[in-house]
Amino acid sequence: MAAKNTYASTTLRFDLSEVSSSGCVLRRGRLSLQGREPIDTPHYLPPSSRGCVPHITQDTARSNTGIKGIYVALEDFLEKATDQDLPIYSMPASLDQSRLRQFTALHRDALLVMGPRRQPPVQGRTANTDTSIAIQTSLGFSSLRSDDYVEAVQKLKPDIVLGLADYEYMKRPGVKRLEKMGDRTLSWTQDMVAGLRGDGDRSPGTALFAPILPIEAGQQSNYLDLLKEDLADQISGIVLFDAASVDAIPAEMRSMPRLSLTGIRGPSGVLDQIALGSDIIVPSFVGEATDAGLALSFAFPISRRPANGQRLQLGINMWWKSYAADLTPIVDGCTCYTCSKHHRAFVRHLLDAKEMLAWVLLQMHNLHVMDVFFDGVRESINRGMFESERDVFEESYERELPDGTGPGPRLRGYQVKSGTAEPRRNPQAYRALETAAERLAEARSPSTLGDGESLSKQGFAKKIEQGRGP
Repeated sequence: MAAKNTYASTTLRFDLSEVSSSGCVLRRGRLSLQGREPIDTPHYLPPSSRGCVPHITQDTARSNTGIKGIYVALEDFLEKATDQDLPIYSMPASLDQSRLRQFTALHRDALLVMGPRRQPPVQGRTANTDTSIAIQTSLGFSSLRSDDYVEAVQKLKPDIVLGLADYEYMKRPGVKRLEKMGDRTLSWTQDMVAGLRGDGDRSPGTALFAPILPIEAGQQSNYLDLLKEDLADQISGIVLFDAASVDAIPAEMRSMPRLSLTGIRGPSGVLDQIALGSDIIVPSFVGEATDAGLALSFAFPISRRPANGQRLQLGINMWWKSYAADLTPIVDGCTCYTCSKHHRAFVRHLLDAKEMLAWVLLQMHNLHVMDVFFDGVRESINRGMFESERDVFEESYERELPDGTGPGPRLRGYQVKSGTAEPRRNPQAYRALETAAERLAEARSPSTLGDGESLSKQGFAKKIEQGRGP
């Protein structure tokens, strides 16, 4: 039995069907914004790096993948000195255009979602304050004030903006911190609501998704009460940092679209999020697999269980030497550009030669696998078979992706998860010649009274015997 519901705000429309399956309520929907291609949910948005999906151009993404939108992090464009005139703020754009869309050359019909931090975020070295969150820019750790974030949204005009949340990635909040999280998040949400309302006719209609904190509902009850009573008509969706937090969503807001930022590590995690009621997922493991030289190879639903009870790998390590002479497609039956035009040996050769085309081809393949995966998920929900087919998937595939064995592409500093007192990841590129440095340290300054013989002995000159003339 499917229960249909429609949520509509001034900025978007979400047609929702809730399907009961084996005691689990699954969500199928369609997210529509004016001027954008509708997105059937559940679906995914790939995280971007400075506005582009890593390794591929906007045109390549449009022509060779099924991507219908991207997630962009504001911290990608900020510098450590926030008072500078940032290039993205100076991008020419008319009143009905988005500077962010113009700057990133994103196609007009693609959904543009902006949040404050990358996915997954790099753990900051400083704590959030009452007025700001900790971020990492290209020049180092910094902070993002709530009023600066509001100003950025007014200038950049994304389709959807994710509200600030007093949540620190990979950190368990203490008792005193729990008391502040809801109050801070409420204050920042009120700032954004006021900023979007005050933007007037200049705004193309940025929709605000409000965060639900990954803590117990009772610990954020004041925030949730004010969210549903005073701000619900100004909010168009929900952001989740833990899919289990769906129980904390107020009943009056359960028909809103939900976007999940939960640090998913593989397709099993995606299925878990969908079973808990997530509509849009931002998975980082796709780009991480590409960087590692892995070609994703899973499918949903799985056509048949593997023989002998052996579990299937979720990806293929293209660094393996056995592929050097393999002229078959990466995945048999795959219709992506990479598998249609090239073979394993070619991709293996490109990786070995450190050609960036290798990661371009792998990224196109991996995104295609995700497109087909989500198509299968939506069809499975429609047929009422999601839970049983999910069980078969879990029994047939490994839970985690295999490890890559080769060096990946060059990493930016914010992509490296660093800890305390770690050794250098790369050898020092330039250093003094050891032999010359040692000789220079051992040498004494020459005496101004010395002759050629003494200078030669000290290593500062070489005495040359002059021949006699004829």
